[in-house]
Amino acid sequence: MKRTKSQIMILLAALFLSGTAIAGGDHPAGHGHVEHESAIGKSGSSGSVNRTITVSMTDNMRFTPSNISVKQRETLRFIIKNNGQVKHELSLGTQKELLEHLELMKKFPDMEHDEPNKVTLVPGQQGEIIWQFTKAGIVNFACLMPGHYEAGMKGTIKVGKK
Repeated sequence: MKRTKSQIMILLAALFLSGTAIAGGDHPAGHGHVEHESAIGKSGSSGSVNRTITVSMTDNMRFTPSNISVKQRETLRFIIKNNGQVKHELSLGTQKELLEHLELMKKFPDMEHDEPNKVTLVPGQQGEIIWQFTKAGIVNFACLMPGHYEAGMKGTIKVGKK
């Protein structure tokens, strides 16, 4: 019984990771993912960046800034800095996507990410996400490390019509 449960969990993780890799888009790190526009937009290229926003992550379980406004079709370079003493991440997604991934992170807290809309950083590390916001509406972002989202480590991006 124990072995079967482990095999099921591994299979579920593999299925989830393969699905997100296909949906990941073609991000600047050059991993060759198929271009795909999601409900929150798509991976952008460094040559089309309209502006850069620096986002700080800290151990008070907050992002600074936590509320961002962009225009539809705008491409942003997010410079993300972990200014805390523990590992943090920034994941862009719909509320539903983030909550689904949060549940998976609870089961697999050391999961590695290779999606263009996510970056995980150890203390003192800096990373970036380049993202084009193709649809008007709200895009959510959060840290999905166990306990961080629940402590309030989340934010919103308001995408206004062009």
